Amino acid sequence: MTAAQLQLFALSDFPLVEPGDDLARLIDASLSANQQTLEEGDVLVLAQKIVSKAENRYVDLNQVEPTAEALELAVAVDKDPRIVSVILDESTAVVRHCPGVLIVEHRLGYVMANAGIDASNIEHADSGNGDDLVERVLLLPNNPDQFAADLAQQLNKTHGVKVAVIINDSVGRAWRNGTTGLALGAAGLAALDDRRGDKDLYGRTLLVTEVAVADQLASAAALLQGEGGEGKPLVIIRGYNFESSPERCNGVSALLRDKERDLFR
Repeated sequence: MTAAQLQLFALSDFPLVEPGDDLARLIDASLSANQQTLEEGDVLVLAQKIVSKAENRYVDLNQVEPTAEALELAVAVDKDPRIVSVILDESTAVVRHCPGVLIVEHRLGYVMANAGIDASNIEHADSGNGDDLVERVLLLPNNPDQFAADLAQQLNKTHGVKVAVIINDSVGRAWRNGTTGLALGAAGLAALDDRRGDKDLYGRTLLVTEVAVADQLASAAALLQGEGGEGKPLVIIRGYNFESSPERCNGVSALLRDKERDLFR
């Protein structure tokens, strides 16, 4: 049963996250500061960056010695060869590239630009002339599905309610301009809702319908999180009727299309 309405709200003044921070504790403190409490069935959507920062997924580019492959590819895509080297280290295959664009298959199976590696919204050294020197980048979390599962378990225990957790990021798409939200990790709900076998409005059996629930919720949350300096990495979605039975909590891996069925590879 789909929800008749959803409520989404971002927690204000969430603190800047440092390596080793306990995100569950920061979330609890932010809930109190915003005079909010978690309710049964809430979905918490966390921006990928705060998870990566807590896991200290930084790479110091000054410590990177580009490989021969990275040096050659960097010329083709017009990127810093050190960053290209880090991208290749986090990837299993280069899918497409052209000047300014490098699409790869991440080690966790996502197909995305630059393996999700980014230099935005992290602290850099000041050059003294008003520009930031890009000396480090931030990788995606080690295992977003597991992080989401662990966090959901902590929050469920602390607050006495069942909640779901999604870790999201913004990505481009092969067939559309602009970025949209994408789930990198999910726990407590069916990331992919298989509707095959259900009936439509006229009683016709659905044959191919599978709903990317986690991606839809991630994208909705991204509207509040923003892409720049909004500083709102945590969004609570209330009113979505998810089923939390273990057999339906399939994780984001369920959303990854097999290469053999991917017409863009």
